[in-house]
Amino acid sequence: MNNITLIGMPGAGKSTLGVVLAKILGYEFLDSDLLIQKEEKRRLYQIIDEEGEEGFKAIENRVNASIETEDTVIATGGSVVYCSEAMEHLKSIGKVVYLRLSLESLEKRLGNLKKRGVLLKEGQTLKSLYEERVPLYEKYADIVVDEEGKDLEASLQALLETLQKEINK
Repeated sequence: MNNITLIGMPGAGKSTLGVVLAKILGYEFLDSDLLIQKEEKRRLYQIIDEEGEEGFKAIENRVNASIETEDTVIATGGSVVYCSEAMEHLKSIGKVVYLRLSLESLEKRLGNLKKRGVLLKEGQTLKSLYEERVPLYEKYADIVVDEEGKDLEASLQALLETLQKEINK
């Protein structure tokens, strides 16, 4: 399988970069958060409010583990790395790319985390969430693209160059 799955923190640009990357490669584009909303007929924050953290993770795991596609750029929700079954599946159907960005840059990009459907534990800060997730992103990534100090165009260029090197291995 030759899919490209993008992982990373909320605000790292998975959906934005994913759409443009799919166009350049001639691939389909799939946003797994939108797939979850479509299957559940609810917004992400509603699912989190109604099902709680563990209920949301179970839904996220099920939906992501059931993705069957080819020639597709898949943008995942930032919390997908908590779902080991889903991550193993995504790795089995293509390359997993971690879009890395510093905490400081993310703080500048992000607005209301609750309305974005970001999975936060009670009292959890963006900093503690970042520190919790980064090791998981690094664990599952086949490829890491550093986005620090880059705009959309520069991030896209770095991603394309990194993918080209991977293909030529």
